[in-house]
Formats: sequence, C-alpha cells, structure tokens
Amino acid sequence: MTARSDAVTVVRRFNIAAEQAFDAWLDPGRIAVWMVAPSPADTVQRIELDPVVGGSFRFVVRRAGEDVAHVGRYLEKLRPTRLVFTWLVPKYSSQATRVTIEIVPLGSSSEVTLTHDGVPLEFAEATQGGWSAILAAMDQP
Repeated sequence: MTARSDAVTVVRRFNIAAEQAFDAWLDPGRIAVWMVAPSPADTVQRIELDPVVGGSFRFVVRRAGEDVAHVGRYLEKLRPTRLVFTWLVPKYSSQATRVTIEIVPLGSSSEVTLTHDGVPLEFAEATQGGWSAILAAMDQP
C-alpha cells in the first residue's frame, strides 16, 4: 500500500482574465506548451480531450525517449471558476488522483488555486514542483 499525502496546493496570480485562465486547461495548443514546463526537453506527442463533464483526456509526453501518458476524466466544469478532473499517470501509479482548479476573477487578472488530492507521499515534492512549473508556463503569452 502506498502512503498518501494530504494534498499538494499551488496558488498563482495571472495577468489574464479568469476566462482565459480557465480556457488554458481546455485548449490543446496551450496544453502542448504548459504540459512540458517541468522539463523543456520533453515534447507533447498527442493530445486528446473531450472537455465535458464525464468526458476524458489523454496527453502523451515524450520524456527521455519514452512516451508517458497522462489520463483523466472531467468531473466538474464551471467556467470560469472551477474545473475538477481525475489524474492518472499509469507509468507511475495505477490509482487516479483528483485535481481541483479554482479561479478567482480579479478584474482583468485572476488567481488560480490548484489542489491535487491523493498524491503518494513519495511524489508530493515532485508534484508540487511540476504543478508550480506548469502554472508558471501557463502565465506566458
């Protein structure tokens, strides 16, 4: 049995409206940019998404010559303030976790809080760093 952490949380302010911050999670062109932020040598090989509640997604990233799938299912979608989905990287775990994106509109800017529940303790630090890098990359034009 794998020990679980409480949750990994990352908060970031964006100089874009809440709608733009929300849409970045559902735009294949934007996903191709931010998904590889933790390791710029990686490349996105494939993006498949059905961004409706109950729909699924699959991102395949080439890392060190190996394709790594990231899969999940959309659980909640309330544009522009909340998106919830499962998250599974089968290469590293057989158990899906849960990611909640909460967006607070601040006029022409926004604040995004990402909470990743159920992260195994051994991946908590890497998960924190990965999501931090991803949110930083999402803030780029």
